[in-house]
Amino acid sequence: MEFGAGVQDIVTSVPFGFVVAVLLGLCLYWLGGKISAKGKPSDGKLASYACGEELPAEKVQVNLQTFFVYAVYFVIFDILAFMLATSLTSPGILPAAYALIMLLAVALLLPLIRR
Repeated sequence: MEFGAGVQDIVTSVPFGFVVAVLLGLCLYWLGGKISAKGKPSDGKLASYACGEELPAEKVQVNLQTFFVYAVYFVIFDILAFMLATSLTSPGILPAAYALIMLLAVALLLPLIRR
């Protein structure tokens, strides 16, 4: 057994890689803290709105119906991507059938978004 083979086994092991990654992350965190801008935070930057401007609560209103429709679109396209990724190895018309079903689901939701 050579000396280099033992060192190579240690260097390519998972625990060694984890320790190196954690140490590298800690070093970058420490370095970022050392070179970051220092100073007293202004009162405006501690406000709930980022630029320090007061934002009235009544102006922040979310249309939940539109949000729900976009959330359903996201779920439909997420399922479509998963189904296509897992069914492309199967022969035949199965991937096209999945895509057609998802297209019909999106077509049924289109009138809801226009309201």
